[in-house]
Amino acid sequence: MSALTVASAPEDALALEAAEAHQARTAGELAGRVALLTTAAGTDPSAAERVRAGLAAFCDREVLPYAAAKEAVLYPAARTMPDARLLIVSLVAEHRCLAALVDALREAEAPADAVADARALQVLFEEHIAKENGLVLPLLAMAPGVSLAALLTRLHDRLPSAGTPRQPEPETNTEPETPKKAGGCGGACGCGGAREEADVPELDVRAVPHSLRHASVLGALDAVPAGGAMVLLASHDPLPLLARIEDRHPGVFTVEYLERGPETWRLRLGHR
Repeated sequence: MSALTVASAPEDALALEAAEAHQARTAGELAGRVALLTTAAGTDPSAAERVRAGLAAFCDREVLPYAAAKEAVLYPAARTMPDARLLIVSLVAEHRCLAALVDALREAEAPADAVADARALQVLFEEHIAKENGLVLPLLAMAPGVSLAALLTRLHDRLPSAGTPRQPEPETNTEPETPKKAGGCGGACGCGGAREEADVPELDVRAVPHSLRHASVLGALDAVPAGGAMVLLASHDPLPLLARIEDRHPGVFTVEYLERGPETWRLRLGHR
């Protein structure tokens, strides 16, 4: 929880944390789907078409309805604040750009065009929610006479049930036992036991803010289909994260270490 939320009412602080967690999960799943599309575009055009359609449907289901609900509920309240008025104008314009990119993605005729549209969509969305999480939501949480919790409840009431944010889960420092590998040595000894990962999308979380890493990975994993996989790059052995994945998806994902530090850890997360 950020320092800005400490001064707010407890219910507003919790509401802000839930909203930030929801946006982080959405960004994470978007990043995972874009990574899957990028990989498929270079290896299997038919698979790329399925991923493209799934990404467009995800945006229609999650990204765009949430944007419309924010314009109807959150933005009018923020627009009354002199410090936020011009920011809200720019955020509304970004919503139009997001919608245009989703339309372009939906109508893309070539895999390369779909990848370009998807990457632009991802970059814009991540910058967009950074402004909302870092500026708009804290301003509303601190504003006298404004209940962020009530606003977010009204916002959620405008969404289909699939768009309702999950409550944030507490971080844990408990170190579970090292997960069993799916097979081979994980590439550590050069014996060839590691799987060929050329066609598996990678998600590098080393540059993601620490407070958003777990949510981003959990969201990205939602985009991995059964029988598929994702390679995770981290700056340390992510044992607490693996525990959260197992807690959320018991027995669903296998874990195979491809690289064990000291600077980079690469893990293959396979969907059974």
